Amino acid sequence: MTFSKSLTKGILLTALSVLPLPAFAQDEAVAKNIVPAPAPKIQPAAENETKRPAVPTRDLSLNLVRVGVQQSQTLTLSLDDAIRKALANNNNIEITRDDVRLQETQIRSLRGFYDPTFTLTPTYTRNSNTGNPGTNDFSVNSNFRQELRTGGDYNVFFNNTRTENAFTAAQVSSGSIGTGGTSALYASSYGIRFNQPLFRDRGIDNIRRNLKIARKRLEQTDADFRRTTIETIQQVQRTYWDLVFALRDQQNRQANLELTRENLRQVEARIAAGAAAPLAKAEVETELANREGDLLVATQQVSIVENNLKQLLLKDVTSAEWSQSYVPTDRPAFSLDPVNLDDAMKDALDNRYELSRLKAEAEVNSIDIRYFKNQTKPQLDLNTSFSFNGLSRSGSSQEITTNLYTSAGDLALLNGINQVRTLPTIGLQPIPNPTIVIPPQPGYFYGGFGQSLANTFRSDAPNYSVGITFSFPIGNRTARANLAGAEIQRNQIETRLRAQEQAVIVEVRNAVQGVETARQRVLTTRRARENAEIQLEGERRLFEAGRSTTFLLFQRENALTNARNAEIRAETDYNKALAELQRATSTTLDVNNIEVVSPSK
Repeated sequence: MTFSKSLTKGILLTALSVLPLPAFAQDEAVAKNIVPAPAPKIQPAAENETKRPAVPTRDLSLNLVRVGVQQSQTLTLSLDDAIRKALANNNNIEITRDDVRLQETQIRSLRGFYDPTFTLTPTYTRNSNTGNPGTNDFSVNSNFRQELRTGGDYNVFFNNTRTENAFTAAQVSSGSIGTGGTSALYASSYGIRFNQPLFRDRGIDNIRRNLKIARKRLEQTDADFRRTTIETIQQVQRTYWDLVFALRDQQNRQANLELTRENLRQVEARIAAGAAAPLAKAEVETELANREGDLLVATQQVSIVENNLKQLLLKDVTSAEWSQSYVPTDRPAFSLDPVNLDDAMKDALDNRYELSRLKAEAEVNSIDIRYFKNQTKPQLDLNTSFSFNGLSRSGSSQEITTNLYTSAGDLALLNGINQVRTLPTIGLQPIPNPTIVIPPQPGYFYGGFGQSLANTFRSDAPNYSVGITFSFPIGNRTARANLAGAEIQRNQIETRLRAQEQAVIVEVRNAVQGVETARQRVLTTRRARENAEIQLEGERRLFEAGRSTTFLLFQRENALTNARNAEIRAETDYNKALAELQRATSTTLDVNNIEVVSPSK
């Protein structure tokens, strides 16, 4: 509706023109074709009338201070931009994102148990005994070991050892062979050992149990991250629409204040012209003070809501945006279509991450039950080994001639016996130290490490073993108690899941009811605002005709301001109710075209 003869619309446009309106507010003003009407002329007093003293003009300026914000520095912000900023900068989202990354490192740490291990052990040993020549031993042992996901393990080994033999050294030093020096034995072996549980720890062991649980914990942290993201987006949506309302409320209060200021100027002009009593000014001054107070409170609320929004969008307290003023650009959406309750409940039961978390907890409990059942079984392990062994010694293949008794101890004993036997009282012949001939050993037995390694390929080199290890704790109370505790926890999780499903259904039903109520409120407040505009226009005409009072006019103006605020409040509450419904059904990410990449397991 357009009232070209009304002063109200002109004053309202003047008030709105001095404010940094959002784009949707400017479009609304243009759409209504608000054209300022000329102010009524005040007839001057007759020349022969007594001139009254001029009433001092009141300073109508109002200092609207927003602490820490430069009014000249504005930043346009759409709802989608606000959501993207929150996803990139919000500290709560960053914390839960790091929780997911931390859990990923836990899985990698557990997987490291199956990493193969290579071990190399070179060892030198010097043995010295009083009265005997010392020996020098040297060994280089190596193995490659890895745990298997079947619960078993294998070990591939390759060992080489050089050992000096004191008995052989004594023979060599006797000169029977004629070479002198020290004899050494060389041994080489390589093969594989394999162990495999056949009963307990076969299907699942503690490492595999912890790895499975860690994967489920990763699913839970991912669900927590998505839930935190959804809740943060909902907070951004609610705060964004609160800021839209706060700015519109401030604009309406400013427009209402400008109406009062114009009324005050008219009253002061009438008083100066003698057409009104000075008492009329007090009533307008009172209303002006009240509306100034309302505008100050509205300005404070703008700052509070804007700071809350910045807390969600900004990462650091040093960001330059703290000193900028946000100007929302999105208009509140509205639809006449009601929400389908059955579809909303189905979406919630399928998507709610609280339910996903509890389902993952139930799967963790199933893993525990399976593991503890396995631990009640006896231990029966298969142990096998297969290897190739080769030996060699220093020297060469030749016949060895030596005495039977060669060691110092044997010779001392033999000499003592002979001394006794040759005593005059006994008269026996001494026992001779016979000479023996050691036939030469095969040539392949002589050499160093190379020969011992070559001997491993002989047909008589392979060695193998097969064994069983059986163990069973009497009573096995620990495993049985753990199993009983896991079964109790299963009942608890099932109960918690049912309770959480009920809570989700209640939230969805309340959210759907909230959307429907907000939708009805938008329709009713629109009708109230339209009727308030008609009433104010009628009251303005009566006032101009002298059939109404300033008090009634102020009431109509305040009623229109409240009706406009109620309408924008209903519109923003409708959008907030939609955001709550998206959160309750966990469809926030899909509705806002946000894709979250699940972590790798």
